Amino acid sequence: MTRQSSHTALLWIVAVGFFMQALDTTIVNTALPSIARDLHAAPLAMQAIVVAYTLTMALLTPASGWLADRFGTRLVYLVSISLFVIGSLTCAMAHSLDQLVWARVLQGVGGSMLLPIGRLAILRAVSGEAYVSALAMISVAGQVGPILGPTLGGWFVQSFTWHWIFLINVPIGAVGLYAVHRFLPNDTAHDAPPFDFIGCGLLSLCMVSFSLALDCPVETHRGAVSAALFAVAAVSAFAYVPYARHRRNPLFHLALFREPNFSVGLVGNLLCRIGSSAVPFLLPLMMQLELGYSPLHSGMMMLPIAIAGTLSKRWIARLVSRYGYDNFLLVNTALVGASIVAFAAFSPSLPLAVEIAILVLFGACNSMQFAAMNSVTLKGLSSKDAGSGNSLFSMVQMLAIGLGVSIGGLLVQVFEGQFGSASVGFRLSFVCMGVVTLLSGVVFRRLDSAPRAAAQASAAR
Repeated sequence: MTRQSSHTALLWIVAVGFFMQALDTTIVNTALPSIARDLHAAPLAMQAIVVAYTLTMALLTPASGWLADRFGTRLVYLVSISLFVIGSLTCAMAHSLDQLVWARVLQGVGGSMLLPIGRLAILRAVSGEAYVSALAMISVAGQVGPILGPTLGGWFVQSFTWHWIFLINVPIGAVGLYAVHRFLPNDTAHDAPPFDFIGCGLLSLCMVSFSLALDCPVETHRGAVSAALFAVAAVSAFAYVPYARHRRNPLFHLALFREPNFSVGLVGNLLCRIGSSAVPFLLPLMMQLELGYSPLHSGMMMLPIAIAGTLSKRWIARLVSRYGYDNFLLVNTALVGASIVAFAAFSPSLPLAVEIAILVLFGACNSMQFAAMNSVTLKGLSSKDAGSGNSLFSMVQMLAIGLGVSIGGLLVQVFEGQFGSASVGFRLSFVCMGVVTLLSGVVFRRLDSAPRAAAQASAAR
């Protein structure tokens, strides 16, 4: 096999892995009511299925690079695909909600390494000049996954059973395993610095405790449990600061936060993604449970979001160059928050054209929001801190998805209990999540104006 064909095969392998991960993040959402009926569970209890997957990926993402250095990229990639396929099979065979949640954890262990290990394999095999083009190719797979996911999930549920949303990963994974074994270079392990297990444990304890506190039932007698879990999360987070200050190679250096836009961008990202991440979970549930949509119909209603998001990416560079990150994020955040609030107006009497317009607005603005937030958060980091900063940023992204689902589901339960109507619960939850997103605009006002000057200088060249 020639060097060029070997690189092409590598790109396809990584693209398929990225596609599986992106597909599985969205394909489950439209199937949740059907899964709930089959497992005799409440639909809102299905949030644990999403949270278990995303939280597991958040916990394990920092270790992916160390594992690749310690055991070799090829071996780790083979193991990650194998775990993902085994986890998918276990999900399909689950007979209770608890079994499905643990199966999703196993699936998340494999999914957490698919993209970062794939990027690393490309970085080591592809020359610097072709690296950007290679990443652009695999990013297409990441865009196709969310477009196909909701509709494919709805079709599987309506035409077959919900089990097929997981079984579809088996043939794809089998092809991936063969391709990795056949085409991925058999690299040797590299010298890896000692992994910071204690630091990773502290941050993991913080994220797990915080997520479990939000997932506790809303009954008053469980309030003490939630308070205790929040306290554990706070103590573990604060304990990391002195620990990292005195360790030579901590998981994340505290020097990262000396870059002002990194700190501001990280907090803004967390708030904004919490609000917007609730939408893919709450919207299909509301459409099926309150508006009477079929699984396929609700899945197709998510298409405008994904398509508009894909098409709008080409506008972001010109808009940022013209208005700067600070002004762009201030206005665009308001549009994202307003569109989330507008989902509360969805009803059988609302014209379809208006619903599609709201979905398109959210999809386009949310996609550009992610691109701008990613760029402004990471671009000021030095080359020394870039890897660590990107790893922490990835953790926050996955954590925000889980928190968005947990908080969104919790709000629906609280408002439903307060007003005795699930419909009111969904609508007020969208309003609250939109307000959370709008709050991130206040955070983005603290951005340093330097990125704006840099963007305008770049555009002038």
